[in-house]
Amino acid sequence: MEIERINDNTVKFYISYGDIEDRGFDREEIWYNRERSEELFWEMMDEVHQEEDFTIEGPLWIQVQALDKGLEVLVTRAQVSKDGQKFELPIPEDKLKDLPVDEKIEEFLDEHFQIKQDQEDEDGALEFTIKFKDFEDVISLSKQISSLSYEHMMSKLFSYNNTYYIYVEFSDEHFEEEDVDNLLSIMLEYGDETPITVHRLQEYGNKILDENVFLTIENHFA
Repeated sequence: MEIERINDNTVKFYISYGDIEDRGFDREEIWYNRERSEELFWEMMDEVHQEEDFTIEGPLWIQVQALDKGLEVLVTRAQVSKDGQKFELPIPEDKLKDLPVDEKIEEFLDEHFQIKQDQEDEDGALEFTIKFKDFEDVISLSKQISSLSYEHMMSKLFSYNNTYYIYVEFSDEHFEEEDVDNLLSIMLEYGDETPITVHRLQEYGNKILDENVFLTIENHFA
């Protein structure tokens, strides 16, 4: 997959149909299977996040162009007003007119990317999703976190596509920003932050633990 960083808020990437098939996706199903299409998109966005440090923050605007040998995707983070009532795209209108959109792809993407990740939500909480290559890393992290302050930290454990994910939420009522940074830095020693939301994991993944992930695993594998 070829990735090009346009600016701070926009990234463009190209993926060939051959690459798509190498990732285990059928060319036809990415057009007509919404779940598989979203799965492919998130996999590509995870790669973009790792290579370009492009974090999903707020609503996304997505343009998909179907080419003869692959797909070209332009992803832009919208600029949301302080009251959250409206957003603007940080790219000129004349640029948008030059970008054709394939309607079939837009159909399954248009409702799914009004996302707030790593931001404060309405309840004043910070939320993150961490993915792990191996369950042993989850166990090791749980033993590390259990010796620290995990009280008041919401956590959920999921499995999805042979990968484990832990969703964590920190209430600003109980955690200072420095505390969150310290705990998150420890978590990232064992896993990688991902833009996949807890809502997607709840819909398509398998929920293993709904609360007290670190304490439960530490006790079970002590």
